[in-house]
Amino acid sequence: MTKIVFLQVDSEDQELTKKRFPEAEVIEGIPEDIAAACADAEVVSTFIGIDLNADLLSKLPDLKLLCTRSVGFNHIDLEYCAKNGITVCHVPDYGSHVIAEHVFALLLSTLRHISEADKKVESGDFDYHGLRGVSLRGKTLGIVGTGKIGRKAAQIAAGFGMRILATDRCRTIELEDLLQVKYTELDQLLSESDIITLHLPAVEETHHMIDAEAFTKMKDGVCLVNTARGELIDSDALLDALNSGKVKHALLDVLEHEHNFEENKELIHHSSVVTTPHIAFYAEESMHNMYEDAFTSIDEYLRGEKPEHTVKPPTVICDLPGVKKA
Repeated sequence: MTKIVFLQVDSEDQELTKKRFPEAEVIEGIPEDIAAACADAEVVSTFIGIDLNADLLSKLPDLKLLCTRSVGFNHIDLEYCAKNGITVCHVPDYGSHVIAEHVFALLLSTLRHISEADKKVESGDFDYHGLRGVSLRGKTLGIVGTGKIGRKAAQIAAGFGMRILATDRCRTIELEDLLQVKYTELDQLLSESDIITLHLPAVEETHHMIDAEAFTKMKDGVCLVNTARGELIDSDALLDALNSGKVKHALLDVLEHEHNFEENKELIHHSSVVTTPHIAFYAEESMHNMYEDAFTSIDEYLRGEKPEHTVKPPTVICDLPGVKKA
C-alpha cells in the first residue's frame, strides 16, 4: 500500500482529508522531525512554511510525489526533485478572487475607519465626528502585476468606479478592452496612483522593488497594499515613508520578516499600518479548492497518470517594461 502523509492540515480540514484518504497519516501542524514523520512515505502533501530543501528531501528516499497545497513552490528544491524522480504538484489557482477581495477588505475597513468606529460605539460614544472616510470612486488604483489575482483586483476596482493603472511584463488585452485598464511603466504608476496594490511573486528581480527610490516617486499620502510577498517591499524604506507621511496607510497581509517577528515589530505597531497574518487566501471556499486539487493530483498519480497540476517552470519570457525595480 502506498504510504501517504499530509502535513499542516488544520483541524477544520482533517475530516475531509481522512474521508478521501482514510489510510493516510494526517498531521495537524509541522512535526518537530519532518523526516521521521514522512519516513517511507511515497506521497507527501504539505503547505508553505516548510523548507523542502535538498538536505530534507534526501532523507525521504521513497518519496515520489510531493504536493504543495499552494500556488507558489519556491519552498521546494525543484532541481533536486527533478534529478531524483520526484514529481512536484501545486495548486494553480485555488481562489485568486479571495485574495483580491482581501485587498478591498483592507482598503474599505481602513479608509472608512470601521475598526475605530466599532470601538467608539462599544465605548458608548455613538458619534460620527473624527471618522470621516474616503471614497474609492474616482481614485486611481495602481496594480503591480496582472496575473490571476491582479486581474480579479481590477474587476473589483472597476465596480467601484476607480481609474485603474497596471504594470506588468505582459498586457492582458481584456483588461484594457473591458475594464479600461491603462498599462504604464512602473514609474508612471507610482507617480499617479492614490492606492498601489502588489501582486507579484518573490523572485530576484522583484526583491525590494518598492524601495526608498520608489517611495520618492509616489504621491504624498499614498496607500500601499501588499497581499503578495513581503520581500517586495524594503521594510526600512517603508518605515521611513510612513514616518515622513509619504505613505498614509500601509495595509499588509505579508511581511518581509514573517519568521522573525521582532524585525517587524516597529512596522507592525506603527499607527498607520494595518497587518493581517497572511490570511488573504484563507477562506472556506479557497481552502476546499486547495485540498480538492491536491487530492486530484494524488488520485492521478495513484492511477499511474502524470498529474495535470505538475509544476512546470516557466520557459517563456515576456520582455515588456514595467516590473523591474524603479
